[in-house]
Amino acid sequence: MPARKTYILKLYVAGNTPNSMRALNTLREILKTDFQGVYALKVIDVLKSPQLAEEDKILATPTLAKILPPPVRRIIGDLSDREKVLIGLDLLFEELTDNDFFLEVDKDLPNGGKS
Repeated sequence: MPARKTYILKLYVAGNTPNSMRALNTLREILKTDFQGVYALKVIDVLKSPQLAEEDKILATPTLAKILPPPVRRIIGDLSDREKVLIGLDLLFEELTDNDFFLEVDKDLPNGGKS
């Protein structure tokens, strides 16, 4: 049986604003339904502890920071896009098809990639 990853998460909020509450509720739901590891969640109110936000270079709220496992990742916003949150936490990986890749590359080539 593989060892379970330990996640350390910090959610930076600014008081009880609607976006802060939405982010907290969404994150709790994700942790409850999709999380398969052991985790620690610390909610930091930047209005009460501005020094913590400054130390961690948090410029906007709400911000979710995944501290462990590496790499450190930050997700800014109310976390309403569940898929992006799961990708940011390394719980879901985007799968690109060859067509998606070539469409992106072709846009950047002169003449749209046509000879």
